[in-house]
Amino acid sequence: MGFLWTLLELLLAFIIIALFALLSAIFIEASRRSHNHTHVEAPAIFEDPNSLKQVPCPHVSDPAEKYISLIIPAFNEEHRLPGALEETMNYLEQRAAKDKSFSYEVVIIDDGSSDGTKKAAFNFVRKYTVDNVRVILLGRNHGKGEAIRKGMLHSRGELLLMLDADGATKVNDLEKLENQIHAFARKEYHTGDSAASDSSIKISDIPIAAFGSRAHLEQKALATRKWYRNFLMKGFHLVVVLTAGPGIRDTQCGFKMFTRAAARKLFTNIRLKRWCFDVELVFLCKWFGIPMIEISVNWSEIPGSKVNPLSIPNMLWELALMSFGYRTRMWKIFN
Repeated sequence: MGFLWTLLELLLAFIIIALFALLSAIFIEASRRSHNHTHVEAPAIFEDPNSLKQVPCPHVSDPAEKYISLIIPAFNEEHRLPGALEETMNYLEQRAAKDKSFSYEVVIIDDGSSDGTKKAAFNFVRKYTVDNVRVILLGRNHGKGEAIRKGMLHSRGELLLMLDADGATKVNDLEKLENQIHAFARKEYHTGDSAASDSSIKISDIPIAAFGSRAHLEQKALATRKWYRNFLMKGFHLVVVLTAGPGIRDTQCGFKMFTRAAARKLFTNIRLKRWCFDVELVFLCKWFGIPMIEISVNWSEIPGSKVNPLSIPNMLWELALMSFGYRTRMWKIFN
């Protein structure tokens, strides 16, 4: 009996030490990220591969110069990126040919790739010029959230769309998000062509977020996906509701559009660098009172996904950081 008590005491001591170590690690990392705004002032450049000249980077706080920016994070995507980019550029070029007022840019963020992603991206810069396609090199791998943040901070569009490099969502679905943003703006802010409209109000000045969603595909996904992805999806959704609250059924779809005003508020504050930055976006939208519209999009699973069972601990870690950082007010939110 004495042996069992000793064993239980050792187990309890181990649990207490483990919890203390975990809480200490969360506190230290959350504290480190409480000053995570050096990226805002950090200089950034685009390189023109044709002239080899450096093009100064704009900032999201500057006035918009394009109608729409497409931000594509890429990590070791030399095989999937070219096909997705070809489809994207064909759509954008065709739309620009039909509508002379339509202007665009594609910003590709190479998140420390070790394959030919950089070469593939620069091939499109050469073909379409640095005014339409730009590449940001992060040097080392930071994570999808950090890559998108960097792209958003240095884009020129009135509307800013983040989309994945694998082409899982068809690029023309951006019109669904775009139309809903304009419809919401016309309804709430009286923009548009009506006599009562205020023509001085630009869509870029109205904070709105549109979230592409695969929630309507959930039943089919449960039947076709691998078990660990279904487990991850269900468990993650529960944790998301507990962390950021309800409101968005599918936070993790990589197809989201923001007005410039919304992006300015969100991406100068976001701190999570990897998979869970989408959840932080939902939290920050609620904090700022930015309207969130969830819109069903066409989506297909593309081979080569980087989500795997090992992603689960990282997701839980980031959600713990986020919850601790904001609930303790350690993470200040800047307007």
